[in-house]
Amino acid sequence: MSERIEEVELRTALVRLRRGSGLPVVFGGLVPDGGRPLRIAQLHGAVTPALQGLAISPGTGLGGKCVALARPCAVTDYPVARHITHEYDLPVSAEGLRSVIAVPVVVRRQVRGVLYGALRDALPLGERVFDAAVTAARDVEQALVARDELNRLVGPAAPPRPAAPGPSWEEVRHAYGELRALAPQVVDEELRARLLAVCGRLETAAGTPAAPPGVALTPRETDVLAAVASGATNAAAARRLGLRPETVKGYLRSAMRKLGAHTRLEAVVAARRAGALP
Repeated sequence: MSERIEEVELRTALVRLRRGSGLPVVFGGLVPDGGRPLRIAQLHGAVTPALQGLAISPGTGLGGKCVALARPCAVTDYPVARHITHEYDLPVSAEGLRSVIAVPVVVRRQVRGVLYGALRDALPLGERVFDAAVTAARDVEQALVARDELNRLVGPAAPPRPAAPGPSWEEVRHAYGELRALAPQVVDEELRARLLAVCGRLETAAGTPAAPPGVALTPRETDVLAAVASGATNAAAARRLGLRPETVKGYLRSAMRKLGAHTRLEAVVAARRAGALP
């Protein structure tokens, strides 16, 4: 199931990259478990199968350089580029690619994949292309973080909740806030539903009483409170949730009004007492 979810997120990110950058060819792959080399798994706009399944070793070619450095790399004319090795010239030439960009998918300082975009002309790639490629890679990063966190929380060896709030329970609360922030950004509906289901389990596991009559927080109000509970400022919560700071303030004011709170801290405490947060 996790492989299918990763493939969906990779495909969606590549389609978004192609639309956002205007590049005619995009492709990419993820690093399999077990330390095996990355393979090109998906292509969009290709006219030959030359790149399909190509294994990319760290340090080799443009993608391998991207993996080794864990940062975006680009060339204006691949066949004659001096700062990369040329093990993959044959498949690249078969597809007719000249200008190429490679952007890593990095999760917790580990490269988990590479997204590529390419032109069949030797032309410089502008900021629009770089921005679109980096944004697409971050979409995949967020999906992988969500999947990893989900697997960790629902794994068979999950420790029981301590009798009283302490460092371990605070870690669970922090993970809850991250999941609430990631869920709306996940494209795959099944994974998003699973993430929200885990959030519901954490809310139940908090052991707090049911919410009193009249307290019905919306999902976005809960997302904002979860971010605030993790120590995020309004600006940081906005970045995490993909909202404007003014919108975050609006959700926070609404939640505070419903909970009868006068400060951010009071709102978090009241939400936990009401069973809306773990």
